[in-house]
Amino acid sequence: MLGFISCYASADKYKLEIVASGLGVPWGIEFINDKEIFFTQRNGKIGIVNILTGKVKKITGAPKVRYDGQGGLLDVALSPNYKTDSMLYFTYVKTVDNQGVTALARAKLLSKKLIDFEDIFVSISGSDTSRHFGSRITFDDKKHIFFSVGDRGVRNNAQNTKNHAGSIVRLNLDGSVPADNPFVADMSVLDEIYTYGHRNPQGLFWDKNANKLWSIEHGPRGGDEINLIQAGKNYGWPIVSYGKEYWSTAAVGEGTHKKGMEHPIKVYIPSIAPSSILVYQGSAFPAFKGDLFSGALKLTHLNRIKLDSNLYAYEEERLFESLSERIRDVIESNDGLIYFSTDDGNIYRMSPLN
Repeated sequence: MLGFISCYASADKYKLEIVASGLGVPWGIEFINDKEIFFTQRNGKIGIVNILTGKVKKITGAPKVRYDGQGGLLDVALSPNYKTDSMLYFTYVKTVDNQGVTALARAKLLSKKLIDFEDIFVSISGSDTSRHFGSRITFDDKKHIFFSVGDRGVRNNAQNTKNHAGSIVRLNLDGSVPADNPFVADMSVLDEIYTYGHRNPQGLFWDKNANKLWSIEHGPRGGDEINLIQAGKNYGWPIVSYGKEYWSTAAVGEGTHKKGMEHPIKVYIPSIAPSSILVYQGSAFPAFKGDLFSGALKLTHLNRIKLDSNLYAYEEERLFESLSERIRDVIESNDGLIYFSTDDGNIYRMSPLN
C-alpha cells in the first residue's frame, strides 16, 4: 500500500553533534569497531575517523576511480566475516571502453592500508553520461551481497535485462552467482540481476529482524520511491513513475500503475533526492524501532518514515533542515545512535537529549 502522508519537522528533541569535518564528500560510512568509522570520498580517497576524538587517519590502497559527474568512489560495507577476514567491500566507478561502469570490489584492511584489492564484479552498465551509477551495498543473513546500479542516465536501460543498469544485483561473497538467483534459468536476463526497473537506487538495506530488503531511489522531479525488494520483480521505471519530465509538466511513462510492475511503498512529491536508507533497530530511540531513515540531498534533511503492520507509511518526520546540508549516508552504531555524513564534508551524531 502506498503512503501519501503529511509530514512535520522537529529536531529540538534530539541532540546533534559534529564528529568530524573537512572530509570532502564522504559518500559511504561504516563502523569498523565501536570507536572508528571507515569512510569513502567520491574523489577516491579513504580514511578512518575516531568518533571520540575526531582524529582522521588516511588509508592507502584505494582503487583508481573514474571521478566524473556523479561518479567516483561510492559505498563501503563490512564483510559479514570481518572479524576473521578483515574484508571491506566497495562500489566504485571504473572506466571500461572509455565509459564509466559500476564495479564491486573487495580488499583487506591492514593497519593503515588496503591490501589484496580485487574487482569481484564489473557490471555491464556503460553509457556516455556521468550520472546514475547507484550504488549502495548490503548483505542478507545467508551471506549474499546486494548492490544497486542506476540506469546510467539512459532510461530504457532499466527494462533491458541484458545489461545491469537500473537493477539490483545479488551475488555470493566471492562475486559468483547464487544458484537460486531468480533469472538463472532465463536466457533473456543476466544471471546476476535480482530485480530491475529501477532509476537510480542510492539506498539499500537488509532488515535482519524482518528478513526484508529495502531500497530507495531517485525519481525525476518528484517520484522518489521507497520499495520493498522481492526477487525477480520489475519495479517499472521508466514505464511507470510518479515523476515529471525535466523539460515540461508532462508525466514520465504510461502512468503510475501497470500489471506486472511493482508499486512503491511510498513516493515523495516533490522529490527529496534520497541517498541512503536505514531500518532503525537499536534501543537508544525506542520510538524509532523499525522506522526507515534516509538522507535527503535536494531538500537537505534526515527523513524518518513510520510504517504500520501492513507497510503503510503513516508518518513522516523531517529532521535537521536548518543544517542546510545534503545528507549522503546514514548508519546506526552498536549503541543505537544515528550517524550521518553530508556533502559538506561532515559526519554528525544524533542522540537522545536525556
